[in-house]
Amino acid sequence: MTYDKNSKKALALHKKLKGKIIVTGKVKNLKASEIKLIYTPGVAAVCEEIYHHPEKKYDLTSKGNNVAIVTDGTRILGLGNIGPYAALPVMEGKAVLYQEFGQVSAFPICLATTKKEEIITAVKAIEPAFGAINLEDIESPKVLEVSDELTKSLSIPVFHDDRHGTSVVVLAGLLNSLKLVKKKSSTIRVVVAGAGSAGYGICKLLVAAGCENLLVTDSDGIIYKGRRQNMNKYKTDIANITNPNREKGLLSDALQNADVFIGVSGINNLITPQMIKEMNREPIIFALTNPDPEIKPELAKKAGARIVATGSYLYPNKVNNALVFPHLMRVILDRKIKKITMDLLLATSRAIAATVTDKKLHYDNIMPDMYDKKIQGNIVRAISKSR
Repeated sequence: MTYDKNSKKALALHKKLKGKIIVTGKVKNLKASEIKLIYTPGVAAVCEEIYHHPEKKYDLTSKGNNVAIVTDGTRILGLGNIGPYAALPVMEGKAVLYQEFGQVSAFPICLATTKKEEIITAVKAIEPAFGAINLEDIESPKVLEVSDELTKSLSIPVFHDDRHGTSVVVLAGLLNSLKLVKKKSSTIRVVVAGAGSAGYGICKLLVAAGCENLLVTDSDGIIYKGRRQNMNKYKTDIANITNPNREKGLLSDALQNADVFIGVSGINNLITPQMIKEMNREPIIFALTNPDPEIKPELAKKAGARIVATGSYLYPNKVNNALVFPHLMRVILDRKIKKITMDLLLATSRAIAATVTDKKLHYDNIMPDMYDKKIQGNIVRAISKSR
């Protein structure tokens, strides 16, 4: 393998650190007199208290601040099925972001199985130690089925970042983009490339936010009601709430006179400058596939795109779910929210969008900085109002 300069730096850092996370205790400089309290014999009383009063598990243990980041390694970034060992660096990185921006203790759970039933069984089995589950980088539609089944059966929330986190940050970026180009969500034509978990989540949230003319494409072209090839129950759901005119054709056909392109296809260089030229005035391009987007930002801009965003930290307008999951999970855990609802996601999207003030809003600045401390407070207030 040949690596660019940034990749070489990443490899060197990981080799130096030998991983990015470490488990540490809250009791520092442990005294001999404290050992009998945190361990035997004192801990027995704590165990008995939880046994007789199960609800106290949140008061007497770290369960309420622990999140399991669960993957089977089948759909990692833009790399595909690279397995649980190669997935570990991504999950460790996510755990670091959870701690840094949400003070959440997150643990990588990289499973040595790709079978849906075994994943579900494994997550159910580890539930006692965690306050929430974060499903991550599992292939679709399997991951949607896993998410739905776990949501039904677990008493703790199941957050699916590719589905929930990505949709939230996309809507936040779109809301601010529409402000700049002076268009309304109810009148624009939006094309989403990719009908996996991210595309499905984006589709559902944009429709809930008032997007009335939305088309979703997959490898067989535009999804429409009545299509038979390459369908599943989630694509059928997409067909039922999008494409009101039952348009057919390829991605290039869908982009004719479109206002917005949202790429979560996993395919780099999916769209061409010519496709952008055939879109509506001041087109908005969200090329979000990582590590290489559906079109390079410089090419999109040259073709006439008014606003270009990617999921990468190498370019401006970073529409990345790292803006969402640490902050939203902090609220979910603090308020012991049991289910991820559409109202919760809508409120979070609007809060993130509102963090960028009108004074700072610009064609190359549609998203808040990750280090903006107002994000957390804005999400807390928005969710409080929505509940």
